[in-house]
Amino acid sequence: MTTQTEPTVDTHLANGLTCALPTGSPLARLLSTQRTWLGPSAKERLRILRKANSIAIVGFSTNPARASYFVGTYLVQSTDYRVHFVNPNAAGQTELGQTVYASLSDLPETPDIVVAFRRADDIPAVADEVAALRRADGTPPVLWVQLGIWNEDAAYRAEEIGLTVVMDRCIKIEHARFHGGLHLLGFDTGQITSRKTIR
Repeated sequence: MTTQTEPTVDTHLANGLTCALPTGSPLARLLSTQRTWLGPSAKERLRILRKANSIAIVGFSTNPARASYFVGTYLVQSTDYRVHFVNPNAAGQTELGQTVYASLSDLPETPDIVVAFRRADDIPAVADEVAALRRADGTPPVLWVQLGIWNEDAAYRAEEIGLTVVMDRCIKIEHARFHGGLHLLGFDTGQITSRKTIR
């Protein structure tokens, strides 16, 4: 007589350990709704931004109403980064004075940071593309997954294959916050002041 075992899921715990739990167990269901992956601290994110010279936006949209276009505009106009756009559907077009490329491997250089504006389910494939690239020092670019996009399993896996991952954070907001130009609504005012805004 054979007994059927219940399928298990590898569950990442807050202490960094991984354990296999029965898929249907109450603990597995509870943990699947909680975030355990932390990512780099604010100081580490600042260090990432300071060390970078070039940034690629994967999933860049040519539609000015989309968040990726807004972020691209900020990076081109308000920073010293060399900025590259990746969108296979717009390859060859010029947006914000920059050529749009079909893939990361088509870029004229390996970027220091790859910002992903893709669905959460697409992040593992983006991570594989980023891991295949090498900067001058032999390391892959940092994978920066944009605000509102969360795939915890993909983040853990990306770290296992050697990537530094920032996830569910807007690179524009982080850059502006660290450089003193973040307005209440997230717009770069171009002014640094301690004066309280009158509402």
